[in-house]
Amino acid sequence: MSRLFLARLKELEEGTREYQYARNTLIEMNISLVRFAARINAGIELDDVIQVGTIGLIKAIDRFDPDREVEFSTLALPYITGEIKRYFRDTTWAVHVPRRLQELRVELTKCQETLTEVRGRTPSVKEIAAHLELPEEDVIEGLVAANGYTSASLDSTAGTMERPAAHCEGRPLADTVGDIDPAIALFEDVHTLAPLLRELDGRDLQILRMRFAQEMTQAEIGGELGLSQMQVSRLLTRILTRLRSGMLAA
Repeated sequence: MSRLFLARLKELEEGTREYQYARNTLIEMNISLVRFAARINAGIELDDVIQVGTIGLIKAIDRFDPDREVEFSTLALPYITGEIKRYFRDTTWAVHVPRRLQELRVELTKCQETLTEVRGRTPSVKEIAAHLELPEEDVIEGLVAANGYTSASLDSTAGTMERPAAHCEGRPLADTVGDIDPAIALFEDVHTLAPLLRELDGRDLQILRMRFAQEMTQAEIGGELGLSQMQVSRLLTRILTRLRSGMLAA
């Protein structure tokens, strides 16, 4: 029946009611090819895949030549699967990765399934690389890129992930994401300051210790060292200026 309608379609004038009827009938008669191709592509709504695959079916109908001794399904399936693959490549990845890695992900998935069935366990990177005849670095790169295929909301809990860590289960993912530790800047400052402090003489170091470690006032420091408050202030300014210049240079 499809061949009869395809032959009739070539005889009709494009844009006429008869042409549209024959074309729509062909689409309905061959929608099973789209459903077949859609079922092997899991991960998103089946209706979306069918809509995309139907575009490929329409292209095949418009370009099929009945005079050539080729089955319509032979031409249609590559058009249908091509549209579906293009859709997956362009719209379904949560993170954009190069096309080479997108295609490698498919090969890695098939290889992992095959080796898992044969060996009864998850294959190692070395085993996958040997099976696909690829460098291990390429396999690792492909496995890492595959993580960009789907994403999860930071509001979802770690327990919804495939293999949650025991100490993270039930916690929002946002609570498990690392952040900048404000103490890092303090650590860097102290690490830079330490050798500069060792260069100070005994009195300068004592003044700093009394002022900042013991939290003594300038007047109390002056009374302890036999200096005026003004002298202590000037000494502190000189010492801190020296340390500040040393840290900026470092």
